[in-house]
Amino acid sequence: MKGSRDSENVMSEGSMASDSMTSDPMTNDAMKASAALRVSAPGMLTTLQDGGRPGQGHLGVPPSGALDAMSLALANALVGNAPETGALEITLLGPTLVVEGGNCAVAVAGDVEMLLNDCRVDAFCSLWLRDGDVLKVRRVLSGARAYLAVAGGFRATPFLGSVATLARAGIGGFEGRALLADDRLELAAPGSGQASVGRVGEQHLPQREKRPIRVVLGPQAAHFARAKQARFFSAEWAISTLADRMGYRLTGPALASAKGHNIVSDALLTGSVQVPGDGQPIIAMNDRGTTGGYPKIATVIRADLARLGQMKPGDRLRFEAVDVAHAEALWRGRQQEFQAYLERLSG
Repeated sequence: MKGSRDSENVMSEGSMASDSMTSDPMTNDAMKASAALRVSAPGMLTTLQDGGRPGQGHLGVPPSGALDAMSLALANALVGNAPETGALEITLLGPTLVVEGGNCAVAVAGDVEMLLNDCRVDAFCSLWLRDGDVLKVRRVLSGARAYLAVAGGFRATPFLGSVATLARAGIGGFEGRALLADDRLELAAPGSGQASVGRVGEQHLPQREKRPIRVVLGPQAAHFARAKQARFFSAEWAISTLADRMGYRLTGPALASAKGHNIVSDALLTGSVQVPGDGQPIIAMNDRGTTGGYPKIATVIRADLARLGQMKPGDRLRFEAVDVAHAEALWRGRQQEFQAYLERLSG
């Protein structure tokens, strides 16, 4: 009976551990079978994402990739993958996956309710799954997203060097779209070395950081009177239902531009805060267009993009201004701290 094996499959903080957890080392020989994860139920929106394809804006191709790149890196570290290896990005309601044709090790990073063969298992630890096991990620408890990585990664054809799904263009991922029932996700050959089954990581949850989203003013902040700029920072904004991987439309006080809402189209970045004619800002996200013709009052700093990526319709936020030097220092500090943690986890 599969349910009786839960003590062999889970090891995490506050949960039981079994000696048999480490009796199945994830060697290359153990993974040579053509293992796959079959999608029994796809969840709300589950796509294959990796570190994205930056630097392709001149071709009109956005970066795509994980909206919470730090959680992606952590899920991958738990199964011995490189930080930007392709993994499943799970939005709000997760998939049900059935292991077929072999064994594999997986890990989920995110605040989720998750069952293995109908027994509760924890996120932030690597799990050893056998042929026929059923893993169900029922829902995301806080934030909007979680990431499921498998040792060795998924077998997918890169587009411009990335397997990230850009659904509106039909490229990357699994046939360029979100997962559907009965899809079969083939697992790639594992990398060299071994990933420790039962490895446990700290809970990294960007959504629990309660502070304003930090931005750098511009590049068209001068299009807005000082009173409008002040309103942008003093107001509490809500993420509307018109929010997806392309952009988050906000609702709040109207921010009319003194110079009109049309400009000559220029470069659009992930985190650009555009203000269209109705005065309601739109934050450009990973699947954004590469150019935009609305004035941009501010740009979200890179250090806060993971936290922004964990927000969902109905969430409320405020903005805080920082200068470029501070934004760069915050990013370097966060990266150094997180990289040191990943190295400790993998060591």
